[in-house]
Amino acid sequence: MSDVGTTQPPSPEAASGQGASGSLLVLTAWVRDLILALAIVAFIFVFLYLPVKVEGVSMMPGLEDQERIFVNKFVYRWEPIERGDIVVFRYPRDTSKSYIKRVIGVAGDRVRIENGEVYVNGEAVVEDYVPSEYADGRSYPEVVVPPRSYYVLGDHRTMSSDSREFGPVKERYIYGKAVFGYWPMEKMGRVR
Repeated sequence: MSDVGTTQPPSPEAASGQGASGSLLVLTAWVRDLILALAIVAFIFVFLYLPVKVEGVSMMPGLEDQERIFVNKFVYRWEPIERGDIVVFRYPRDTSKSYIKRVIGVAGDRVRIENGEVYVNGEAVVEDYVPSEYADGRSYPEVVVPPRSYYVLGDHRTMSSDSREFGPVKERYIYGKAVFGYWPMEKMGRVR
């Protein structure tokens, strides 16, 4: 015969390995993880993305006055600026101001505007992002985009100060690509 002793079931605290000190450990781990997650988010937004408020109507209807967007500050370190990109840059005539426009021509392109229609290297550009009520029927002479420069236009052509006025923008003035709208909520999503 073997000796069988009587045992008491373990208390709930002992069964879960927690008591007052166990709860404190869980809380400490949760706070640590929360702080780490916030630090990662802060790093991403401080070093990779810049929140920007659109001021003005030059990019309507795609981007409206007072809309909030995120700008990727590093994308152009890994990929080239391309036609159609919406870029944020320092205004060439006053670098304390920032502008947001769409890239129409890259270095070497011949850009001409005839009765409001944009031609790049002799081919008409399909601009479905410019509604007819925002089109500008004026003509502008052909411009050859210099090296390391970009020809930019606002989507609301009648209300935009852009390369038609101040010429191509040097690459060094461009500091980001508009990537994501976050306010107002109904416009949340990728910037096109």
